[in-house]
Amino acid sequence: MTQVNVTVAGKSYPLACAEGEEDRLHKLAAYIDSKTKDLTDKLGHVAESRLILMAAVLIADELHDTLEGKGHDGLMAGLTEDDLASVLNEVAGEVEGIADQLVKA
Repeated sequence: MTQVNVTVAGKSYPLACAEGEEDRLHKLAAYIDSKTKDLTDKLGHVAESRLILMAAVLIADELHDTLEGKGHDGLMAGLTEDDLASVLNEVAGEVEGIADQLVKA
């Protein structure tokens, strides 16, 4: 495992990732950061935890639309129930990790 620092909403977070996945993690964090900036521009100051939650909901909405095939080929067609369960378990683990970090922040 490798540790990298990412910045979201002006705050730096140390995150662990698999060797070779550092660039991907930075790109994903930059996408989340762009969502928080968009929200801040529209709403003004919002508490950090609420801001990150709102960004996560917006991204989840984008993912949901993609999975249902709205405007895309759809990802659901290629996933078995086991695949989907595995992805959901992984995402749940990541969300729990982020929640733990927010509590400690």
